[in-house]
Amino acid sequence: MTVVTENGLLQLAREGETWRSAGIEVAAAVRDGRLRIELSAPGAAVKYLEARWAADPPAGWKYLGDAWERSYGELEWRPLDADREMPWYFLASDGRTTHGYGVMTQPAAMCAWKAGAQDMTLTADVRCGGAGVRLGGRRLVVCDVTSRRGRPGETPFEAARAFCRQMCPAPRLPKEPVYGFNDWYCDYGKNSAESVLYYAAFVARLSPKAGNRPFMVIDDGWQATGGGTGYGGPWDRGNANFPSMPGLADGIRKAGARPGIWIHLLTAQNGQPEAWRLRHDPRILDISVPEVRRYVMETVARLRAWGYELIKHDYSVSDLAGYTRAAPGPEAVWAYADRSRTAAEIVLDHYRSLREAAGDGGILIGCNTIGHLAAGLFELERIGDDTSGRDWSRVRNRGVNALGFRAPQHGAFFAADADCVGLTEAEAIPWACNRLWLDLLARSGTPLFISFKRGALTAEQEKAVAGALAIASRPQPLGEPLDWFEAVNPTRGLAAISHLEGGAAPRRWKLMGRTVEYDWTCGQSRSPSK
Repeated sequence: MTVVTENGLLQLAREGETWRSAGIEVAAAVRDGRLRIELSAPGAAVKYLEARWAADPPAGWKYLGDAWERSYGELEWRPLDADREMPWYFLASDGRTTHGYGVMTQPAAMCAWKAGAQDMTLTADVRCGGAGVRLGGRRLVVCDVTSRRGRPGETPFEAARAFCRQMCPAPRLPKEPVYGFNDWYCDYGKNSAESVLYYAAFVARLSPKAGNRPFMVIDDGWQATGGGTGYGGPWDRGNANFPSMPGLADGIRKAGARPGIWIHLLTAQNGQPEAWRLRHDPRILDISVPEVRRYVMETVARLRAWGYELIKHDYSVSDLAGYTRAAPGPEAVWAYADRSRTAAEIVLDHYRSLREAAGDGGILIGCNTIGHLAAGLFELERIGDDTSGRDWSRVRNRGVNALGFRAPQHGAFFAADADCVGLTEAEAIPWACNRLWLDLLARSGTPLFISFKRGALTAEQEKAVAGALAIASRPQPLGEPLDWFEAVNPTRGLAAISHLEGGAAPRRWKLMGRTVEYDWTCGQSRSPSK
């Protein structure tokens, strides 16, 4: 057990279940089958804690780690690599037996694993932003380490699902399947109340006439200023193209859909005090400040009062840590205003505030948020980076890869949203490609959102979309990638090839009781067996 403070590295001496050095104490005791790690450091600013286990992994096994927040096409089973960082949890398998190692959801640290030929390590980042946390007299429960031994006869996918359920004993799940329309990949922020009402009527017309209704999600573009940029605000009114946000929610409902809305909550607005802002980046609000927490909750409550049932909140990870990470890089020196709490605690408190403000009837989608902290609080989580309405390689790399390797989280952490089937104009993505992605999402049992530009679909294509929406509106068994253990990124290690062209993309799936094979080069899909 080692600890890194702002003054350097400390090697702790063990005394039973406790490690000590220079007034710092780390306890690691088994409770209810989990290893609880606790930290006391009354006189130090602690940045990292590292626990190491001796190990002797068998030859030939493969390893699958998770992602810090959304995945970016990088997920796949790989051989042992001591330098590979595996956030939150990892699986080890020879294809017949699959073991799981991780931390329970909602920990108080940003946790990552590394596995090598002689040991495996857990690094718990307890920084407050980029600086060490100052706990004072508080004893911090850093995380609960948990593991699962593989069982005879289960597939790696079945083992992964069981381990995800073990890490999150109380997920918050939507009462019915969530599906519908999102206007980002057809309009990319050039939207209006008129276009929203058109798309609400469009998705309502193509959806089943009775039962579970589709959502119409208004994405970036409605805010008072900065529409289409991901930023802007303020968020208490729409712009000239959105004269009445409450009236628009009512109009969506009258069109036969359920209202949803996107928001970037942490953009600082004109007139907000300097004390509310991050010192190193005054464009972004400091969520450790109590007044900011109240402002965020009031903003979410306003959206709910306007009549929006679903709230998609975005950018919180990039605001606080930079894309693809959960915490700032090791070079960062800034801190939140509240130095007594870790970044994980501060972000988790932010997520709890959103949950409280949305109420029991509100549905939250986290986008660019930390799934291991959101589990149990958000009904839906975007599991991969943006797909596209223009670029098929991005859909394959971002969407198919995310669904293939994070599907075990669906129903265990939250409903796993692999993002939209999009189209900015007719054949911007060939229908031969988009229909495969549409078919996979619809039959996977996960949320399906479409984003088709007005007039971009033929009548025959609309029939296919209607069939997909009908399937997605009803509960379906979770799709299982049958070849995910062998699927590889064809461009990994080839720097000359765009990273968007790569990404391991499982081809063979078990969907609704049938085996389906997809040719992601956009050939024909076929159902060879039942």
